[in-house]
Amino acid sequence: MAPRIMSLLPSATEIVCALGLAETLVGVSHECDFPAEIVGRPVLTEPKLDPRRSSAEIDRDVRALVADGLSVYRIRVDVLRELKPDLIVTQDQCEVCAVSLPEVEAAARDCLGSGVEIISLRPSRLRDVLDDIRHVGEAVDRGSVANDLIERLETRLEALRARHPHLHSRPRVACVEWIEPLMVAGHWIPDLVDLAGGTYDLVDAGALSPTISWKSLVDSRPDVLVFMPCGFKLEQTRRDLPLATERAEWRELPAARNRRVYAVDGNAYFNRPGPRLVDSAELLAGLVQPGFYAHLIPSPSSWQRVE
Repeated sequence: MAPRIMSLLPSATEIVCALGLAETLVGVSHECDFPAEIVGRPVLTEPKLDPRRSSAEIDRDVRALVADGLSVYRIRVDVLRELKPDLIVTQDQCEVCAVSLPEVEAAARDCLGSGVEIISLRPSRLRDVLDDIRHVGEAVDRGSVANDLIERLETRLEALRARHPHLHSRPRVACVEWIEPLMVAGHWIPDLVDLAGGTYDLVDAGALSPTISWKSLVDSRPDVLVFMPCGFKLEQTRRDLPLATERAEWRELPAARNRRVYAVDGNAYFNRPGPRLVDSAELLAGLVQPGFYAHLIPSPSSWQRVE
């Protein structure tokens, strides 16, 4: 009998569904919105702040909660107790991204006793995401399905790598994960930039996303600049862009002067360490190396040029 699965983060939900187990998801997080078939499932988490606010306001609220020793999210224990999952998939990489692992373990112990398994994901690099797909697949007796999925994803990644010997140059790329304060994207993003045919000198692959000064960004002289604020859909990123474009330093950026600045739907793609990171790599390749990969860029609803 298929397990009753509860996912506490969007990327885990996407992994479970990609393994053909969408019907077994009895509960999801408040941020889970893909694929469309899971919309309307019981929601297990809720934020303690308003995620629709500006990046500066969200940063201030998050820092205040953390300073008080509080979590950014809460678990709806009444729903957890009612749904009685066999398996909970969560993460212990970032306490700002989802309910913390200790809170999940405590809630599961109090509501469900020892009758539930918890899988916690902690990806740092792109290869870790593929390993997580295999890990979840093995836990739900879908190991062969997971291996087939990974093989298909790796085939698409290899198609990007195959063009690398023909690239005329590798532009300097900067990816912004948060606008105010300014943070550049770490973790798997340097891997994606490399696949896309760019160079990325601001953060090492697998490292945490650091806060940097605008002077440091200007000094890095990015040829391509991509805004992908964590958890922001494209429209929310559009609203925050003046925090960057109205700064005095803006016109000092080569990417801005050469009209090679883009905003992307980070919430749907780059921020979620699941199967759609391969879509993200293809989108980024189309923006960084349009002469070789423009055909891979998806619909305009996922990105826009920033003037």
